[in-house]
Amino acid sequence: MTTETPPPAAGAVREFAMRFTSTPRGARLARRLVSHRLHDWGHPYGGSVNETVTLFAAELTANAVRHGHVPGRDFAVRLLAAGVVVRVEVADTRTERRPSPERPCPPRPDDESGRGLLLVAELADRWGVAPRTGAPGKNVWAEVGLVSR
Repeated sequence: MTTETPPPAAGAVREFAMRFTSTPRGARLARRLVSHRLHDWGHPYGGSVNETVTLFAAELTANAVRHGHVPGRDFAVRLLAAGVVVRVEVADTRTERRPSPERPCPPRPDDESGRGLLLVAELADRWGVAPRTGAPGKNVWAEVGLVSR
């Protein structure tokens, strides 16, 4: 008996979604679960898809904790693999702080942080920000195409 999930049929959609506490520990757990789920879906640890999408999850969840935190509210992660695209979405409840996909703000050379969205913008085939559906807040998402990997 195998515990591995078989690869999806052509055009099949795989989805993983979970809410996490808006803490550094919640962000770390989200990143690890994204990596594990990708591995189970046939994108092995150390492979470019797993490493890239896990980096997206790490950066976006860290931003949700640091910039999107509202006391008493969690953030949510959704991972989708559909056809030739893998997408990660992170939703938080802060509405007024939205990153700009057109031009992420570059940090000053001596800043110790602020490079996460620059990495996402450089590595993602597409990324963006959208209002959350049915709740206050925003979804920040990034995706990669499997054909180019």
